[in-house]
Amino acid sequence: MEGIAIGFSDSSQEILKRLRKTEFIGEIYVASSNLLKEKDKNSIKLIKAKKILREKWGKLDLIIFVGSLGASIRLINPFITSKEKDPGVIVMDKKGSKILPIIGAHQSNTQNIAFQLSNLLGGEVIETNNSVDQNYIDLDSFGKKWGWQRSGDSKDWSKLVIKQSNNQEIFCKQLSGNTLWQRSESGGNIIQLPKTKPDQTKSTFHISIYSDHRNTWHPSTLWIGIGCERNTSKKLIEKSLNSFLVSNKLSSLSIAGFATVDLKKDEKAILEISKENNLPVRFFKPDELSKIKIPNPSKIVLNEIGTPSVAEAACLLAAGKNSKLLKEKKVFKNPNSTKRLSGAVTIAVALSQNQYSPSLGEIHIVGSGPGDISYLTNDARKALSKCSVWIGYKMYLDLIEPLRSKDQVFIESKLTEERQRCKKAIKLAEEGIKVALISSGDAGFYGMAGLLLELIQKINKEFRPYFEVHPGISSMQLAASLSGAPLMNDFCAINLSDKLTPWLSIEKRIEGALLGDFVIAIFNPQSLERNWQLKKAIDLCLKSRNGNTPVLIARQVGRQNQSKNFFKLDSIPLKDIDMLSIIIIGNTKTTLVDEIFLTPRGYLSK
Repeated sequence: MEGIAIGFSDSSQEILKRLRKTEFIGEIYVASSNLLKEKDKNSIKLIKAKKILREKWGKLDLIIFVGSLGASIRLINPFITSKEKDPGVIVMDKKGSKILPIIGAHQSNTQNIAFQLSNLLGGEVIETNNSVDQNYIDLDSFGKKWGWQRSGDSKDWSKLVIKQSNNQEIFCKQLSGNTLWQRSESGGNIIQLPKTKPDQTKSTFHISIYSDHRNTWHPSTLWIGIGCERNTSKKLIEKSLNSFLVSNKLSSLSIAGFATVDLKKDEKAILEISKENNLPVRFFKPDELSKIKIPNPSKIVLNEIGTPSVAEAACLLAAGKNSKLLKEKKVFKNPNSTKRLSGAVTIAVALSQNQYSPSLGEIHIVGSGPGDISYLTNDARKALSKCSVWIGYKMYLDLIEPLRSKDQVFIESKLTEERQRCKKAIKLAEEGIKVALISSGDAGFYGMAGLLLELIQKINKEFRPYFEVHPGISSMQLAASLSGAPLMNDFCAINLSDKLTPWLSIEKRIEGALLGDFVIAIFNPQSLERNWQLKKAIDLCLKSRNGNTPVLIARQVGRQNQSKNFFKLDSIPLKDIDMLSIIIIGNTKTTLVDEIFLTPRGYLSK
């Protein structure tokens, strides 16, 4: 994204510097200034606003003005052409407390960017869009969030949007691609047509692989199988592919990738076409291809490379389980072969059950904190706002429900279904969807980050979707802060659950922590199924530490029924402790005075 921010006054400099740190803004400007600090002259440029707009308007994705709404409108008015070509424009005050997207709410995604900025800056989005006020889905832009590309005349899409704003029924016929969007609150307002029902042409849009519909979102579900003579020209392959798609009324916007035999790993034309279109190529060995049932086997191909099919078998293999051969192979040659159109190419296409576009997909592993959304970091809020799907244990999703917009979808799972959650997140990201995988506390503390990344590592680096881990406040941190500063000096965290870690290993870690005189924070202390481990751990501690050692037991920290109680190590009420409890055991220097739980660092001893 190429974006700039322009401040109208000297007082806008601080918010400009904060905007510069975001992913949306590359350069920052002050329209006029007499007070620009020497240290800021390299990062903040002095410029006349009209001059920079004249130079960059058609090249930018986003412009943020810091200052008056009226001044912003007067500035941009001479440059506005159409919503397809104009950059997104956002206006905010110098504190970032009021954020107003005025151009490109749909096309340039400024509506979503505004909400992400509000989470980062703590501001309020002033939204006048009908889709927000009336729970409408953004017909002409929502598909981007689901990994789709759009076709159709902009005027026709605008007519649909107008119909929607006039409360007319909008019909959709979805023939391919992910259907999760239908489960969102705003998506539920669209009437879904059966595949067999005639189109309501005046108010219908499609989600399909075909090119002969007026308004269409295209999921990437087509795999193109290619076989060719050695050194076939790029031009012939491109011309043949285009002819094949046009004759079958298939859209190039629905292509997920190409597939061929591994003998073509160095075929220059195929590699160049793949790179130019930002589409993957999957290569398969002849013995893999020979196992695929196809309608048009070739003895010549079998004798030459060891498989009766390349194009048909390769596209089916790439398309995956339950795919179907949509169009059988066709051979293309130029009868008057020239260097420009030399060689021969065979093309077939398979339809996958799943869309595939990992370059567009993202996985955001979000630590949602201990409970109350006030403990959620701005970084986590930003990640949540950009994701179409949130996946997590139901209780964790319920806690952050107030932050969900009407076009976002929840996928709930049970407490023990961690692996299924991660696999679902990866699958959706491979489809081109931005996904938030939710953990309580910090995702890297006994959360989902480790498992997700283990699974990511098993995917070829070339085909991995983007991922990012967003830290959160753990229950250990919050429990400590509620009680004083028991973690002020060296400490460790130990999980007593032996479902994934052998108990002997846990015992060794406890003994090591005691030997090093660490403050010990205990996670997952006990459950109905694990009712002896906590007593065993306490008994180990009592061998090395005085029975008077102060202990904090905090329960449901950051949630409605939060509680904290102090005990001595030899009088811990085991029966009152469950999986929602966090235990902090002091070291030999830890004190409890007037309910201030403290492990001194040693400042006053020097």
